[in-house]
Amino acid sequence: MRNLCQALLDSGLTGMTRRRLVVLDRDGTLIVEHQYLSDVQQVELLPGAASGLRQLQERGLGLIVITNQSGVGRGFFDLARLDQIHRRLHELLHAEGVHLDGIYVCPHTPDDDCRCRKPNTALLELAAKDMGCDLQASFVIGDKACDIALGRRVRATTLLVRTGYGAQVAPERTITPDHVVDDLWEAAQVIRRQLVE
Repeated sequence: MRNLCQALLDSGLTGMTRRRLVVLDRDGTLIVEHQYLSDVQQVELLPGAASGLRQLQERGLGLIVITNQSGVGRGFFDLARLDQIHRRLHELLHAEGVHLDGIYVCPHTPDDDCRCRKPNTALLELAAKDMGCDLQASFVIGDKACDIALGRRVRATTLLVRTGYGAQVAPERTITPDHVVDDLWEAAQVIRRQLVE
C-alpha cells in the first residue's frame, strides 16, 4: 500500500497564527466505540460531546480529530468508506453547531512502523503547521494510552476521558494524564478553567 498519511481538512485555516488546539481522538472519545467502525449508520456522538465541544469552539479553540484507522490497512474497509463515516460525523456535529477544523487519519497497521500512527506525532505536527498553532498551549483528549502519550510527546495538556476504553485505562499506572474526566463535557469545563487561570 502506498504511503497514505491523509489530512482531511476543511478550507480557510492556513496562515492562522498561534491558535490553541483541542486535539480529539475519535472512537470512544467523540463517538461511540465500535471496533473497526465501517457502518455509517453506527456513527453516534457520545452524550455531552457536542455540548462540550461547542463551549470550547466558542472560546476560539481549534477542534481537530487525530485517529488511527488500521482497519484501512487491514483491508476491512477502504478510504471511500472512511470518508463517508467522516462526512456523517461532520453532519452530526454541524447539527449541534460544532465545526471540526480538520480530521487527520493514519490508515496504517501497527506493523507498518509509520510516523503518523499515534502516539507518534507526525499528524499532530502537520496540524500544527497547517493551522499555525502552539502545541504546548494545546489540549489532547482521548480514551487510550496512545492519546495521552501523543500529548505528552508535544508537551500539551492531556485529558483522559472515561468513555470508550478510558474507564479501563484510567487505573493503569503506566500513563499519567494531566486530568482524568468522565467525558468531553467535563473535559471542556477543565479546559475553560485553565483558559482563565
